[in-house]
Amino acid sequence: MLPDCLSAEGELRCRRLLAGATARLRARPASAAVLVPLCSVRGVPALLYTLRSSRLTGRHKGDVSFPGGKCDPADQDVVHTALRETREELGLAVPEEHVWGLLRPVYDPATVVPVLAGVGPLDPQSLRPNSEEVDEVFALPLAHLLQTQNQGYTHFCRGGHFRYTLPVFLHGPHRVWGLTAVITEFALQLLAPGTYQPRLAGLTCSGAEGLARPKQPLASPCQASSTPGLNKGL
Repeated sequence: MLPDCLSAEGELRCRRLLAGATARLRARPASAAVLVPLCSVRGVPALLYTLRSSRLTGRHKGDVSFPGGKCDPADQDVVHTALRETREELGLAVPEEHVWGLLRPVYDPATVVPVLAGVGPLDPQSLRPNSEEVDEVFALPLAHLLQTQNQGYTHFCRGGHFRYTLPVFLHGPHRVWGLTAVITEFALQLLAPGTYQPRLAGLTCSGAEGLARPKQPLASPCQASSTPGLNKGL
């Protein structure tokens, strides 16, 4: 059963769980931050995603992502980075008091800190994203992400050899994979404890004791496998 994560009680529980890691991570330098926007779309709890512009340069053009980017010297900390980038990319102003806390950092190859925030009722189609950075904005209901038929995993290879496995979320407008899927997994662990079963053993949603793997840029997905749940279409 999906918990009422948008209730005041649910928010307070999440804030308490994240409080320690949030204090530590806000005091540490990082390379980049993303906002993990928890919203309500027609009364349904959902996470908000962007599809990065195919006109961008770099490895992540055309990928599903959370709004965010590199830390600017003028940013006070990673929270301000995530809020600034969200405003620049989506035109969405999120007050700092709506930030619930910081999830566990990921590495790609620099440190990226996910910032969880409640952004309230939202119609993704009403947003006016920066077309130079974002091709599309869409939301995936938590109920969709929690259905096992929409969950899988991808084996990554380097030099023809297996290196590691990451989760993937399927059957939405776009495939959610890579580190965005890892961050999604962290969010689901926090928002739906006991309901979501992590695809990656040993990864937890909070705490700064080490970073979520991989600690190198993503390798190439393995092109063939008989493993159930593997997304072979990468």
